[in-house]
Amino acid sequence: MTNPSQPRGQLTVRTIAMPADTNANGDIFGGWVMSQMDQAGGIAGVERAQGRVVTVKVDSMTFIAPMKVGDVLEVYTEVERIGRTSMQIHIEAFAQRFQTTLREKVTDATFTFVAVDDQGRPRPIPAG
Repeated sequence: MTNPSQPRGQLTVRTIAMPADTNANGDIFGGWVMSQMDQAGGIAGVERAQGRVVTVKVDSMTFIAPMKVGDVLEVYTEVERIGRTSMQIHIEAFAQRFQTTLREKVTDATFTFVAVDDQGRPRPIPAG
């Protein structure tokens, strides 16, 4: 069994949550967190596919804890499965709480990416 406080995969994106990213309650928008996760998945996907990828699916995202202004968002990625043109990447988001060393898992999900050519058509993913 994995430890939920220990990230799975490699650190791919690290950024700070700013006031412009909050809702009326002062919590960071879930969509902002999801966008950062999509960017991290895209980085991991491009590296593995050796070229352009597009997001086609996000599986089961549940927000576990809120992000606050000043928290540092850490996004970890791990390629789980590779098909002919698509891959599934498990993505976890953690908040390093403002001015502390406390790290708390915010959410995770599996994103599916498809490798595409310059015309946007699916292309095979090179053998790894």
